[in-house]
Amino acid sequence: MSASDPITAGFLPLLDSAILVAARERGFAEEEGIALTLVRETSWANIRDRIAVGHFEMAHMLAPMPIAANLGLTPMRLDLIAPMSLGLGGNAVTVSHTLWTAMIGEGPVRPDEPATVGASLRSVIEHRRRNGEVPLRFGVVHPYSGHNFELRYWLAACGIDPERDVEILIVPPPLTADAMAAGRIDGFCVGEPWNSVAVAAGLARIATVKAAIWRSSPEKVLGVNEDWAGKHEEVLARLLRALHRASIWCGAVENHEELAALLSGPAYLNQPATLLHGALDGRLETGGETGLFPDFFVPAQKAAIFPWQSHALWFYSQMVRWGQVPHSAENAEKARLSFRPDIYRSALKALDVPLPSASMKVEGALVAPTAVGVSAGQLILGPDGFFDGAVFDPAQLDDYIASQRPASC
Repeated sequence: MSASDPITAGFLPLLDSAILVAARERGFAEEEGIALTLVRETSWANIRDRIAVGHFEMAHMLAPMPIAANLGLTPMRLDLIAPMSLGLGGNAVTVSHTLWTAMIGEGPVRPDEPATVGASLRSVIEHRRRNGEVPLRFGVVHPYSGHNFELRYWLAACGIDPERDVEILIVPPPLTADAMAAGRIDGFCVGEPWNSVAVAAGLARIATVKAAIWRSSPEKVLGVNEDWAGKHEEVLARLLRALHRASIWCGAVENHEELAALLSGPAYLNQPATLLHGALDGRLETGGETGLFPDFFVPAQKAAIFPWQSHALWFYSQMVRWGQVPHSAENAEKARLSFRPDIYRSALKALDVPLPSASMKVEGALVAPTAVGVSAGQLILGPDGFFDGAVFDPAQLDDYIASQRPASC
């Protein structure tokens, strides 16, 4: 083993870069003989382009981005794999004070109840349509992002057509609060800390959170250049082991204060540690009150870093739903194989940690913590429900895609 195999990884200033930051700053990568360099970027398009031209071997990446790349949806040819996820949850939907005031005028709204929030938003949209007002504008961070798909899923399940009733724009995460301050958008779906930044600036209210829309849901992955991975299997395995150890450290509540301090540094998120600490604990200032959101961001428990291929296929189903790619057996297989649990298992088997026996699962089926089959020890998953009670069975992908409509109720 080399004393220091170099790896350069891109990241965006988001809470869910925590595992990568901890791997570098707490020495987990160094212990595995990895000289990990982290390079902060400002947009997901920059991440995509810099990994395509060879500036990065891998990156903190939106979970649907490797799928989009492998389906030929990127400007430059780019083959990516996701051998590890970087945690569950971490996003929220935030709206301007003006929109929030209009929503509470239509009925009760609770951030932990997406259905009530969506019903009030639908009433506001219908009122604006009757008065001939322009559609509300919502920002998401990238077309191929969990943010885009979860926002659309939530809206559609609440009877709001994302293609007709609102306008959805692309705004890089660090610019979401500024875009709202400038009046360019009425709301946005973004990862922390940018919801809390907007709230702290007095611009907005957190309307609901990803952990309430779809519990225990995927968000970011480690996106790796597939060609590099094939030539450096042993180096990648060591990095995955380092990231596993980092995830355990990040998931321990007693480490959250130190983790918040690490992330707050100017090289990383450059935001107050107190603001970050709250999000790590699932304690968010929503604007006027403190909301407690269990499992808001999960870096370790519930197989949070396992790259479930059912997650890949759900993202693919949404890409089909919203017209980004045609459905075919070939495309579905490309999407499934973008997530690589085989590489994850191979890298971590030496650590004697519980490894899921299956590579896919029914999403939204667990209503209580449930033990699942593992290689050794015990692993508890769930709950993982969608707020509307829907279930995604990857074995019934064709039926699921056929059942979806732009607005499902």
